[in-house]
Amino acid sequence: MSGEALFEVEALNVTYVDPRRSVRAVRDVSFALGRERLGIVGESGYGKSTLGRALLGLVQFPGIVEAQTLKFQGRDLKSFKPAEWQALRGRHVSMVMQDAKYSLNPVRRVGEQIMETYRLHNSKDRREARRRALEMLDAVRIREPEAVFDLYPHQLSGGMGQRAMIAMMLIGNPEALIADEPTSSLDVTVQNQVLRVMDELVAKRGMGLILISHNLSVVSSFCDRILVMYGGRIVESLDRDRLESARHPYTRALFASAPSLTHPVETLSVVKRDPAWAE
Repeated sequence: MSGEALFEVEALNVTYVDPRRSVRAVRDVSFALGRERLGIVGESGYGKSTLGRALLGLVQFPGIVEAQTLKFQGRDLKSFKPAEWQALRGRHVSMVMQDAKYSLNPVRRVGEQIMETYRLHNSKDRREARRRALEMLDAVRIREPEAVFDLYPHQLSGGMGQRAMIAMMLIGNPEALIADEPTSSLDVTVQNQVLRVMDELVAKRGMGLILISHNLSVVSSFCDRILVMYGGRIVESLDRDRLESARHPYTRALFASAPSLTHPVETLSVVKRDPAWAE
């Protein structure tokens, strides 16, 4: 971790309950986030997105969030009321969801949605909000921001939609950004473009970033540190330049199953799971 701690998390658990049973989706997770790029990687269903939502108070009943420590910039999030969570989201911490076409309001123009985010936390003046929205669309490398401003989400390509979503999440100038599989629905070329845009904006603003992904190759090329999740818990934490020397067999299995241009193989390795990993 570099610099001051933005998030401080210790023994975080998320449990979903019903009258018949309970399921722990996140188990005893501990980490700290500074002004750095932190990757959280693992296969689908292992608690990555649930962890991201817990950090923003977005886990709904029957989910129950418990933690020994859950702080943002020293503020105890465990004691937050709904109005405090609302003030935190967007202004101090934002979250980019997986697919813009499901996250953006389909019946409202893109520019109006970006303006709404700005006006919620800053000036209420529509002219100022419009100017800032156009600046953000330009910052995420959308050509002809004026034209895109007046489009509806279904009129945007996948890459443009994700850039518009990033613009919306960053217009409040937050200190931290949580990106939950922001490029999973995009082809490789557009994926790299969107990641570069996000990387440049995060570096320029000196933010903290949590990148959630099932793609170890993306995370290892983009992040400073990596947390590997299996069965709802963190099984390994390491710097990206130490990835090849990972100790946990699950991390090594993920690394071995990823295709490599420098060391191509005819058949990729398959992850063979051990029940002991989840204990």
